[in-house]
Amino acid sequence: MTDSVEARLAALGHTLPQAAAPVAAYVPTVEANGLLHVSGQLPFIDGKLVTGRLGEDVSLEQGAAAAQACGLMILAQVKAALGSLDRVERVVKLGAFISSTGDFTDQPKVANGASELMAAAFGDSGKHARSAVGVPVLPLGAAVEVDAVIAVRPA
Repeated sequence: MTDSVEARLAALGHTLPQAAAPVAAYVPTVEANGLLHVSGQLPFIDGKLVTGRLGEDVSLEQGAAAAQACGLMILAQVKAALGSLDRVERVVKLGAFISSTGDFTDQPKVANGASELMAAAFGDSGKHARSAVGVPVLPLGAAVEVDAVIAVRPA
C-alpha cells in the first residue's frame, strides 16, 4: 500500500528515487530523541548528478530543480530509515548549500525548490526553518546539497 504522502507526491508528478548510498565515511540518517537527521543529499535528475555553479553555468531555474531533486532524495532517505513517510511528524529544518559565484545572491530562491516540495508533501507540517548559503564548491562538483532534520512519530 502507498503512503498518503507518497500518493500526494505522485499526484504532483514526483517519484521517489532509490535512496543513495553514502559517498564517504558517514551514514545517510541518524535517529536520536525523536529527530531524524538526514545527511546532505546531492541532486540527481534522470540519474545524472547536477553539477556546476549558480551565477556561472547553472541557471536559477536549474538550481531550484536541483534543490527539489535533493528534497526528493531526502524523502527517499527518510522512507528508507523509517519505512514510511507517514511517520514524519514535521520537517524541522533544511540546510541548503548552493555552489555559486561570489556575486550570486539568490540562494534562497534556489533553496525554495526543496522547501516548496516539503510543503507540498506534508502541508503545514512541511513548513520548516532553513538556512540557504552560497559556497564555492560542493562534493563531486554538485550544484546544490541539502540536509534535513525531521521530527518523527514513534513506530
